Amino acid sequence: MSKLTQDNVVALAALSRLTLTSDEIDKFRGELSGILDYVEALNDVNEQEAEPTYQVTGLKNVMRPDEIKDYGYRVQELLKNAPATKAGQFKVKRVIG
Repeated sequence: MSKLTQDNVVALAALSRLTLTSDEIDKFRGELSGILDYVEALNDVNEQEAEPTYQVTGLKNVMRPDEIKDYGYRVQELLKNAPATKAGQFKVKRVIG
C-alpha cells in the first residue's frame, strides 16, 4: 500500500481549495492510497504484447450517403413570407450579445 500521509492529503485538499475534517482526511487517505496502489500495479503490465482496442462495445457507425432532396420550393418563394431578408437569407436579430 502506498505511504500517503495525512499531510499529503491536507496538501492535496489545499491545492483543491477544500476544507476537510479529520475523519475526511482519514477516509480520503485510504481511498487515495488505493488509487495510487492501482496505478503502481499498472506499471507492471506488459503492454507491448497487447492489441490496441479501438471499440469496446461492438457498435459501428451507421452512415448514409448525403443526398440532396428537392422539395419543389424555390428560395424566393420561401423568402417572400419573411418579415426581413438580406442577400437571399432570413434576416433575424442578433442572438449572441
